[in-house]
Amino acid sequence: MEIFTITRYQMSELLSGIAYTGSKSPLVILQQAWAKTHAAEKTSGKMLGAFVETSLPPIFEKLIKMTARSTGFSLNEIIALGNQIEYSHYSITSVQNWVKRDFKDLISVPDHGKKYSIDQAALIFMIDDLKATLDFDSIRKLLTIVFDPSETSSMRPISPLQIYAAYTSIFEQLDKNNDQVLDLSGHESGKRNQDHILENLIKQKADEYAAGLGEVSEKEREAISNLVFIAMLSVQTSYFQSMAKRFFNATLFLQHITT
Repeated sequence: MEIFTITRYQMSELLSGIAYTGSKSPLVILQQAWAKTHAAEKTSGKMLGAFVETSLPPIFEKLIKMTARSTGFSLNEIIALGNQIEYSHYSITSVQNWVKRDFKDLISVPDHGKKYSIDQAALIFMIDDLKATLDFDSIRKLLTIVFDPSETSSMRPISPLQIYAAYTSIFEQLDKNNDQVLDLSGHESGKRNQDHILENLIKQKADEYAAGLGEVSEKEREAISNLVFIAMLSVQTSYFQSMAKRFFNATLFLQHITT
């Protein structure tokens, strides 16, 4: 059975679709996400057979059956959603530690009784991305600059979902062939140390996004740009970490197995 996973940008679309009236419904977003990776079956008219062979996660089944927009999710639902993001792995123990200890001030208590808001879910997904490149103390400092815990969500110049949608969207734009590696041009044959090309490209995109934001100070604009920049590099790093872990696990599993 094929496992139904989605990209980070598709997850940001899904969160928006769940939160806002007028956005695409969760069903439409999931249909488009699945169809994007099954273009050949769509062309040949074999979509039914392909989807029958796809394992639809219970959390997606629940979202498809929703009859109204949701105000939030339980922690278990956030974890279930997170585990459908490609190259991600969430555990209940880790996320509980985040909300109760490591990022307690940032995430805060559930906004809706026992349910966390869509922005709180986006913040958890952002933390998971950032931990690919930063330690927890650094993540706290970075996110606190942009999302001041002393301010209510309505007072903040930008929401976690907006930032999550921004860097995941830019990453997808720069990975047009969907090979999980950012597409670059401008390398000169025979020259070494051209790593600045990637840095300049990502920073340019992050700056362009931040420049388009209204009602933010220059200091906030720079902090937002840097957060988007770091988050994009973290997403790229997550892919390589996942690949390394797969090969490591395969090495351990196959050790001493005789043919």
